[in-house]
Amino acid sequence: MDQTTELIAQTACYLVNTYARFPIVLVKGSGARVWDAEGKSYLDCAAGIAVDILGHCHPKMVEAIRAQAELLLHVSNLYFIEPQIRLARALSEHSFGGQAFFCNSGAEANEAAIKLARRYAKARWSSDRYEIVCMRDSFHGRTMATVTATGQEKYSQGFEPLLSGFKHIPFNDLPAAERAIDSRTCAVLVEPIQGEGGVRVPDDAYLPGLRRLCSEREVLLILDEVQTGMGRTGRLFAYEHSRIEPDIMTLAKGLGGGLPIGAMLAKGAVAGAFVPGSHASTFGGNPFITAVAHAVLAEIIDAQLPERAAKTGAYFLGRLRELAARYSFVKDARGKGLMLAMELSVPAKPIVARCLERGLLILIAGDQVLRFVPPLIIGEAEVDEAIQILDLVLAEKSS
Repeated sequence: MDQTTELIAQTACYLVNTYARFPIVLVKGSGARVWDAEGKSYLDCAAGIAVDILGHCHPKMVEAIRAQAELLLHVSNLYFIEPQIRLARALSEHSFGGQAFFCNSGAEANEAAIKLARRYAKARWSSDRYEIVCMRDSFHGRTMATVTATGQEKYSQGFEPLLSGFKHIPFNDLPAAERAIDSRTCAVLVEPIQGEGGVRVPDDAYLPGLRRLCSEREVLLILDEVQTGMGRTGRLFAYEHSRIEPDIMTLAKGLGGGLPIGAMLAKGAVAGAFVPGSHASTFGGNPFITAVAHAVLAEIIDAQLPERAAKTGAYFLGRLRELAARYSFVKDARGKGLMLAMELSVPAKPIVARCLERGLLILIAGDQVLRFVPPLIIGEAEVDEAIQILDLVLAEKSS
């Protein structure tokens, strides 16, 4: 029995079966490439589901891991934590000036945002201001609150009854939002670009329209930037494309560069609704993870990776559209920066599997959408390599 077969067999014995895994074991990474247990190389356009923002084993990140591991790994938030304060300051200064709460994942960040919005609304307005307007086809996490907020039934099936206080409307539909917001609404929760929903980019007027509507109705605007943040779309944060500011923003994925961290940022008056004892996280914002995340953020800014993502992403999208023009079953190629998708009229998963066999890792976002979220360090030559493999797989499909 080879190493891969043995490890897959052990997985079946010892891990809960919550993932439909591809039959490879990844053991090493460098830059935009990974290697499996048999030594095969793959070009990584999945990046741990938009997480490995600097690629694999980036020297600045490795250095930060080593340095902080020799100093201090964990103490509780009962004490002041210097790397945590530095990271919070950097995020605030490079965003809309909010205050940060640190946790361990995007779901936890969104959970914190939901709790903060309800607490703020009850204190500021009235006890019956608790409902949150969410979008269909959205994705916000796997906790009970965030799976309820998520606008895709497949993620909540079997977990009913879901929590009350959430309503869902079509994405990119301002009139629907205007109708949905009422006297019980405390917040609108939206992704600037829907990720799991198919990399759906809204009209240019949508986010500014939501911002105006929320301000007029005295409702908080929560932007879920778990996937779009940290330079992914060509700006440090996706809301910058629309020249607006949220009241609350959530981050995760790329913030840790591959290590688990989530963050919620809120404007000062809103953040003030949380007081000692109202919310907490044992591991959230510990010295180790915040030191590494600060190094990741610094490298994103210093290396101008958002600008690089915009340039390389435009090139990548152009190459995808060339393929879309050649294959009749490709309906669309879309996205912003290095958050890209190709919509098909055929199932996407077999194409992802065939790409893997040829040495390219990509994702799906729905049954008929291919998703490309490579590290922001990827270059045009590597994009060409990805396109060449994808072209071969699509040609097989059309024959």
